[in-house]
Amino acid sequence: MYINVIGAGLAGCEAAWQAAKRGIGVRLFEMKPDKMTPAHKSKNFAELICSNSLKADRIESAAGLLKEEMRRIGSLLMECADKCRVPAGGALAVDRDIFSSMVTEKIKSHPLIEVIGEEVTDIPKDTVTVIATGPLTSDILAEKIIGLCGGSLHFFDAAAPIVTAESIDMECAFTASRYDKGGDDAYINCPMNKEEYENFHTELISAERAPRHDVDVQNPKVYEGCMPVEILAQRGLDTLRFGPMKPVGLRDPRTGHRPWAVLQLRTENSDKTMYNLVGFQTNLKFLEQKRVFGMIPALKNAEFVRYGVMHRNTFLDSPRVLNADFSLKSDPNIFFAGQMTGVEGYMESGASGMMAGINAVKRLKNQSTVVLPPENMIGALSRYISDESVKDFQPMGANLGILPPLSEQIRDKRQRAAAYSQRALKRLWELFYFEQ
Repeated sequence: MYINVIGAGLAGCEAAWQAAKRGIGVRLFEMKPDKMTPAHKSKNFAELICSNSLKADRIESAAGLLKEEMRRIGSLLMECADKCRVPAGGALAVDRDIFSSMVTEKIKSHPLIEVIGEEVTDIPKDTVTVIATGPLTSDILAEKIIGLCGGSLHFFDAAAPIVTAESIDMECAFTASRYDKGGDDAYINCPMNKEEYENFHTELISAERAPRHDVDVQNPKVYEGCMPVEILAQRGLDTLRFGPMKPVGLRDPRTGHRPWAVLQLRTENSDKTMYNLVGFQTNLKFLEQKRVFGMIPALKNAEFVRYGVMHRNTFLDSPRVLNADFSLKSDPNIFFAGQMTGVEGYMESGASGMMAGINAVKRLKNQSTVVLPPENMIGALSRYISDESVKDFQPMGANLGILPPLSEQIRDKRQRAAAYSQRALKRLWELFYFEQ
């Protein structure tokens, strides 16, 4: 028995390793070095394209919790990362060349993993398959995936920020739908008076923007529906008031009048622990987003779980096409892993590969697949990418906002994060899914 894994990036290597360590043969397809994408430079597997940082190392953080869960399940990537770490303060950073070389050596030397150096142009149907080809999937295979998923493959230019529900100042906001349609809790509305709005507008149009690179944005055209809010604002002082900040159909219960401008927040997940800034796609630098959007009174203390981004990416409309075990709804013998599933970040990709590899083995053996509980960061991510209540799906990294709320309110951020982590690791300890 064997499975196929397409792509030897972080997710593909982790998927292959998890299958092989469970005694299943793996045919791992990788087109490098014969064919390289514009982003790749190394012939090795698990190449770190951008930063060499794997984010925070503290278990009492979202990124640290994710990595600790991976360690306890038996992650190849975490084993290698811990062995080649470099000084980085509170983050886990690695020597990227040593890291990739170490992962490559372990994959190539495993007796159950056969590396096949060729580009895959069609989706194999000979056995269970994990597709982990990343955000720069080759055009030929991308077309096959589009056909397989009914066209549900997205290329996006811009995404709006997401904030935690508990960080929104509800004394400066109110819940209502426009013209009272759709229920009072459909949106959280963040009103501004004339002076607040004009000050915000001034800072918005002059804020520093992030650079765009051709490797990230293949098509420089930005569609009107994805127009960054700072570009819209440049068209005139009142443009936003007739666009994403229009107050029409809303009445502030504190004043009894229509506000001068309103930013609406829409729930991002079924637990309503996160809200996105509707119509606020942006290319501002992250610190500028926090500074400028924090001028909106209801967001003055907002905790951003994802900042707005603007770049080229390829990902599935996962809530419509994927199950929480990372299998395809229309063909459960095909699994997806990595950034294509809508997880964002190095270790998030690795974690999805871990689960896809484990579940591919279970599918091959006709066993029930597994999804970690929502209290676990890995489980929360897998549920987010398969949550059909998420309508405008955009990639998501590890953050405490996707975890179910704690049973008690804890105001201190560090203590709250520690409580989330303690609960998650206790829940993981109780499981019997991952026999080594």
